[in-house]
Amino acid sequence: MVEFDSVIRVVDDLVEPSEALPYVAPGFIDLQVNGYAGVDYNWPTTTQEDIARSLHVQFACGVTRLLPTVITGSREGMLGSLANLHKAKLALREGVAIEGYHVEGPHIAAEEGPRGAHPKHHVRPPDVEEYKRWQGATDGHVKLVTIAPEWPEAPAYIEQLVREGVTVAIGHTAANGEQIQAAVSAGATLSTHLGNGAHAVLPRHPNYIWEQLAEDRLNADFIADGIHIGKTFLKVALRAKGVERSILVTDASSPAGAAPGRYMLADQAVDLTEDDRVVLAGQTRLAGSALKMHKGVENLMRLGGLSLVEAITMATRNPARVGRIAGRQRGLAPGERADLVLFEQSSDGVITVLETWIGGECFYRCNN
Repeated sequence: MVEFDSVIRVVDDLVEPSEALPYVAPGFIDLQVNGYAGVDYNWPTTTQEDIARSLHVQFACGVTRLLPTVITGSREGMLGSLANLHKAKLALREGVAIEGYHVEGPHIAAEEGPRGAHPKHHVRPPDVEEYKRWQGATDGHVKLVTIAPEWPEAPAYIEQLVREGVTVAIGHTAANGEQIQAAVSAGATLSTHLGNGAHAVLPRHPNYIWEQLAEDRLNADFIADGIHIGKTFLKVALRAKGVERSILVTDASSPAGAAPGRYMLADQAVDLTEDDRVVLAGQTRLAGSALKMHKGVENLMRLGGLSLVEAITMATRNPARVGRIAGRQRGLAPGERADLVLFEQSSDGVITVLETWIGGECFYRCNN
């Protein structure tokens, strides 16, 4: 039993739990969302109405807090996209779910493979002044920045951001072990979608995936859609990191939650295929995912061998801790924000979200 208003007041176990009752869990937190429901967050002119609609679709997946993610683009385009998202955060009722922003790039590897679907012509070195402009456009709400640590400027850049309370992640990188260690010593604490944004073929050892898996000071997030990483890698990675240092993300892009077809990711066309892959138009290169958060929880159990509690932890407490999201780091505990998801789980593991509450207010209720 959970009693709450804007925060959780009481949490008590039932004396005689009933199998007919739904589960209640902390609301899901997604640290990497490039867009949703046909809506692209990487476009400065995306309307507030569209952003609101995209958030509603995510509420139906149990998401209560997220970091809309802006990827590598022009200086003007990235700044405009961040400012536009922040305008929506302040103006929309649904904007309460926008906890801050994740900037993934533009300070990433320029070479094929690690760069992923990011446009090469916009890749550039770390620049503290550019970072300050991002923060100026969002009232200091850039919470997470992904960087490739092989840039010579990377350690000093990471130190600066960490001093200001920003989480810095390693991602889209071809760095060697020494460069990764320098980034971690400077304050990097996360690997962005580990196992992706990488060369198709790597040396057996050493390589930058093994280096990050072995570094106990790094948490790691994973796109558990069964497409970006296979079952075997997911299981091994979870064993290396442990559930306590592992995070579920969707890395959803604009086609997520929409019908197969062509969409936009910044200035690039992407296709959602019939088998739920998001790829650069006419290519096979992945460009984000179509993963729904509650399906990711299912996949962590089905593919990763986790329990329901472990999978929920990867979608709630762990991203709150690493993303420094206040009031969400202790789970279902008195005094925490009343961000809750009620759901059912069938005998074959399928999760159905029934209700999603944010700050004690119901934002989604299943009509079924």
